[in-house]
Amino acid sequence: MRIIYVLITIFCLNSLAIAQKSAIGNWFLYFGNQKINEKWNWHNEIQYRNYNFIGDTNQLLLRTGIGYNLTENNNNLLLGYGYINTQNYIPDTDEKVHINEHRIYQQFITKEHFGRFFLQHRYRIEERFVANEFKMRFRYLVGVNIPLNKKTMDKDAIYLSAYNEIFINKESPLFDRNRLYGAIGYVINKNFKAEIGFMAQTVEHSNRNQFQIAIFNNLPF
Repeated sequence: MRIIYVLITIFCLNSLAIAQKSAIGNWFLYFGNQKINEKWNWHNEIQYRNYNFIGDTNQLLLRTGIGYNLTENNNNLLLGYGYINTQNYIPDTDEKVHINEHRIYQQFITKEHFGRFFLQHRYRIEERFVANEFKMRFRYLVGVNIPLNKKTMDKDAIYLSAYNEIFINKESPLFDRNRLYGAIGYVINKNFKAEIGFMAQTVEHSNRNQFQIAIFNNLPF
């Protein structure tokens, strides 16, 4: 358990250093993946995104979905729904405008590993209903987990985590954004793990970076 306290301390020190308004925000993330049976699973997710350390909300994202494994514990097809509330600052003011988005998405995840490299590819299509507009977006993520003190992602494993995800719009402009992420993680047990990391996000006209703390829950039903 000592490693958990170390990770949390590092995160808090980094977060306090950017507690004033800056170009760096904080995301607090929860990901649940509950196994229903050998084929079906339920995905559930909460993301609380802040402009600064905490309390200056940028976005609240709630996402869920039902998945089906095409092969044993792999090649997962999923159909899901997301609700996103975004709070954007009005230029040159301290006022915010709230934008609600409803999102339907379909995704395919496939996993593989080579030695200590545990890879994941995620392909996602999103149908987005933002205010009175309809938008469609395509996303591709490639990620890797590398355990450092063990050969596999078992209990008490400390690991490195990294991913890159690109977002492509159906309409112009085609490039929406790119996210590059790196983190250190700890496997608490077979059902829980935690990560603390940093994500660099490039959008069409600007860049914004985020510190992140994430909890992953795989408790089955």
